[in-house]
Amino acid sequence: MLLRAVADLDPNDGDLTLDGRGRDHFPAPEWRRQVTYVSAEPVWWAERAGAHFSDHVRAAELMVEIGLGADTLDAEIARLSTGERQRLALVRALIQGPRVILLDEPTSALDEKAVGAVEALLKKYQADGLSVILVTHDPEQGNRLADGRYAMRSGILEKAGATARDGQPAGAGRDVP
Repeated sequence: MLLRAVADLDPNDGDLTLDGRGRDHFPAPEWRRQVTYVSAEPVWWAERAGAHFSDHVRAAELMVEIGLGADTLDAEIARLSTGERQRLALVRALIQGPRVILLDEPTSALDEKAVGAVEALLKKYQADGLSVILVTHDPEQGNRLADGRYAMRSGILEKAGATARDGQPAGAGRDVP
């Protein structure tokens, strides 16, 4: 629910900024392109995977990086496993070129090798400036990917005591890039 609110997909009262501009200063489709939400159970509108991508070359490159064959573009969505659909949704989101990606349990259906490939891809994008907000029940994954950590308890988001890579306390008055 938190990620959907940040993505402006569910009604909410919060104030969010991106590069110093409030969310209310973005047309909704532009905000959602810049702040992209990937659900744990992605939605598909076409029968074949390739129909969800305008850039098949880039999609195939990213698919190979995270352990999917380039031929996955020819696959029927209904025949893909949950883990394959999760990775495909991540590729679909990254190709849009968001500034922030909101991930809800992106590796919950993956084996250890696939988790490592997804995390390596996310780290590469983070190094290039992508902000990742990740909801996970795997605290170790949070440790591997996080600049800062928060925990949701009884509907309240609390800082979980992590330190950002730049030495500032996590979330210390910083805009999402």
